[in-house]
Amino acid sequence: MPTLALNIRMADRLTVIIGGGAVALRKLRTLRAAGGLVRVVAMDICPEISGLNESELLSMRVGSYTSSDLDDAFLVIAATDNPLVNGQVLADARERGIIAVIADDPAAGDGTFPALLRRGDLEVAVSTSGRCPTFAVEVRDYIARHIGSDFGELLEQLAAEREKLLTNASPSTYNAQVLRSLASRLLAELTERKEPLP
Repeated sequence: MPTLALNIRMADRLTVIIGGGAVALRKLRTLRAAGGLVRVVAMDICPEISGLNESELLSMRVGSYTSSDLDDAFLVIAATDNPLVNGQVLADARERGIIAVIADDPAAGDGTFPALLRRGDLEVAVSTSGRCPTFAVEVRDYIARHIGSDFGELLEQLAAEREKLLTNASPSTYNAQVLRSLASRLLAELTERKEPLP
């Protein structure tokens, strides 16, 4: 099923994670890296999540899921090992117009998390639309072996050049052409120093 790849600024947006195990922990780490506010609700919360309770980005409630747990949520992730609970979370999210990710049934929810590679502000996301997340991770790791921190440094250089062009109030078509040419040249120089992909 086709999906929309979209980067969302998560600062000051609340994500509720229903579940407190390994899957919830992975999603929590991703959301915290994006600067999102997170609330975890679960009967059992793993020690790695419990240890994060001091953060202002995280609140927790130990107990059974109730629909009021979704109050003020922008996004909800159902990550329990109980399909009935996950189904109820989805139903409540749909009723409230909240985006829902269902960990054990990606096709039922509104989206999936890609395997993400970060090099500074450069992000490469690999998705299989939830069909085979382990393959997305393998592809991400394959790309990671060939895209080092120097790509993030290159982005910083190009972003600085873009700021200069914007300050000069040059026409946007000209800016795009100059930046594209510079990016192409710098990327070629960078990749010439690396071994080609097999």
